Amino acid sequence: MKVDIEQVDVARIGTPTRMRPPTMARVTPAFVLHHHRKPRPHFDLRLEEGGVLRSWAVPRGLPDSPGDNRLAIAVPDHHLDHLTYEDVDKSIADIGTWEEHDRTDRRMLFTLHGRTGRRRYALIRTGEGWLLHLTKEQPSDERG
Repeated sequence: MKVDIEQVDVARIGTPTRMRPPTMARVTPAFVLHHHRKPRPHFDLRLEEGGVLRSWAVPRGLPDSPGDNRLAIAVPDHHLDHLTYEDVDKSIADIGTWEEHDRTDRRMLFTLHGRTGRRRYALIRTGEGWLLHLTKEQPSDERG
């Protein structure tokens, strides 16, 4: 069986590599946080899921404290090659892996394991959009 989907190799974050065949160990899904400078400065949070990058535009960036919710606008899925894509107007603010802890129709709880550390967030569906929330309980700084 030929698999032609690209994923991030956990041992070399940021380097695209072919997905391992289904018989081998599962690769942890990747994420990337892109910083866009045009047309207006904003960030895009992209989570690998189902062979694509599910994406949200976050105009003011990721929240810094639990009381600081941020608008997150769902945008079309992107191809996995966007994990490492940069150009004159778009750079990678953070990249790594992510893990899901819980999901319902209205909320997804997950941890980003990036270059800048580990942070747990919730994406909360509102009536017409999403809020990105930094949770009060954060993972320990210990790697493992």
